[in-house]
Amino acid sequence: MLWCYLIWYLVTVAYHFDPFPAIWLNSLGISIVIGVALLLSVGTGSKGKTDRWQTFRLFLMPFGVSSFSSLIKGRGYILIVPPQLGEQLMSVGLCAVFVLGVLALKRLLPQPSA
Repeated sequence: MLWCYLIWYLVTVAYHFDPFPAIWLNSLGISIVIGVALLLSVGTGSKGKTDRWQTFRLFLMPFGVSSFSSLIKGRGYILIVPPQLGEQLMSVGLCAVFVLGVLALKRLLPQPSA
């Protein structure tokens, strides 16, 4: 599901990219502040090894949320749904292709035994 969120975000960026640096710098700042807070909130308190992929996601998600909201501001979105049918179909279609591709690969590739 997280991959479909990323696809939706990337389609939105492709359709509405704004090269204005303030959008991206503000999003980066929010990502750092919220990412640190999320990292502290999910920390186990032990000195065990951290999951780098999880840490990356904890910083990436606030960046995506803040930049997404800046890019769609005043563009007629309903929640996260764009008003243009073509953009909706692109997002949903690419996600469907991704999910079907993953399902096909799971059927074709041998699964490790438990």
